[in-house]
Amino acid sequence: QVQVVESGGGLVQPGGSLRLSCAASGNNLNIYLMGWYRQAPGKQRELVATITSGRATAYANSVKGRFTISRDNAKNTVYLQMNNLQPEDTAVYYCKVSNWGSEYWGQGTQVTVSS
Repeated sequence: QVQVVESGGGLVQPGGSLRLSCAASGNNLNIYLMGWYRQAPGKQRELVATITSGRATAYANSVKGRFTISRDNAKNTVYLQMNNLQPEDTAVYYCKVSNWGSEYWGQGTQVTVSS
């Protein structure tokens, strides 16, 4: 089976930064697509950013210029560098990883932006 674990969430002031990490573990992973999603209170889960094994990236308009997604293929780990965080970024952030046959979700990590 595949396990997906996020880390790096926490409380930060507006304008601050956080870096989230997500590590996938298991046998014969062959991960193609990794991405971050978030769900704020009272809202639907939305895509934040994705990255392929070839490091092609895509971002939601709301985070362009502030967030950067990256990955270490050897470690099966994806990162989300979040800069200039704002209160509207407050949400539970979820990691999703995909191989050619299945998708796997992490448990989520809380990001709270508040003064």
